Amino acid sequence: MIFMGIRKDKLKYMFNDIKIGPVTFHMYGLMIAIGFAAALMMCLKRGKKRGLNEDIIYGIFFCAIFGGMIGCRLLYYIVEIPEILKDPSILWNFKNGYVVYGGIIGGALTSLIYCRVKKERFLPYFDLVMPAVSFAQGFGRLGCFFAGCCYGRETDAWYGITFHNSSFAPNGVKLIPTQLISAAGDFIICALLLWFASKRPKTGRVAAAYLVLYGIGRFAVEFLRNDYRGSVGVLSTSQLISIGAVIGGIVLYFAAPKLAGVGNVAEEKSVG
Repeated sequence: MIFMGIRKDKLKYMFNDIKIGPVTFHMYGLMIAIGFAAALMMCLKRGKKRGLNEDIIYGIFFCAIFGGMIGCRLLYYIVEIPEILKDPSILWNFKNGYVVYGGIIGGALTSLIYCRVKKERFLPYFDLVMPAVSFAQGFGRLGCFFAGCCYGRETDAWYGITFHNSSFAPNGVKLIPTQLISAAGDFIICALLLWFASKRPKTGRVAAAYLVLYGIGRFAVEFLRNDYRGSVGVLSTSQLISIGAVIGGIVLYFAAPKLAGVGNVAEEKSVG
């Protein structure tokens, strides 16, 4: 059986590190790097068309990476407090333990602070970057697929993926490819946000749409995953945060015109 041009009995060579001659490609890191680069290029191209400050875009990009890395690790610590109390060595285990929602929150907060320091309106840049964030997340999930993390439940379905050399997923068992499902969802969200942005909605509503769409998608995919992610009652930690993201997105969608107006007034006063 052929899968993406590769025989199914050769799929085991797709995962983890890929060697081409003397060069070894660490696919998770490579996909992350491609996602970051593609997101930056998308923001620069779209930002130029919208007359946004290129220096501010670069600043937001690097602040978002810095804040995102801290945020995804910090949220992991918060979720894992009971386990950390039992085994403090978890604090220094950087092989895993990164929560996507923490990265989104951390990146957004540091970007907001950066815009405040630079006396720039945040919402126009928030709208600009969120389609690119979704695009980068898609590549990140492809990286998860190659590494075997964020794996799905066992299945006998034809679309099941079997890992053979993963340090994260159970090997030799057919699993739902939740990484590929998430990646496809992220790319679709990016396309929808770009289409929505082309309609020139009120400032802040593209970002609001991201929160709603990603929150719904993530909530649904969580039912298919089987890796440990923490839980709050019957919901996973990410599902609980997803509910908050959807609510926050709805609130931002309807509050955006007022928030944008406040930003405009503040900007006019500062210019005068």
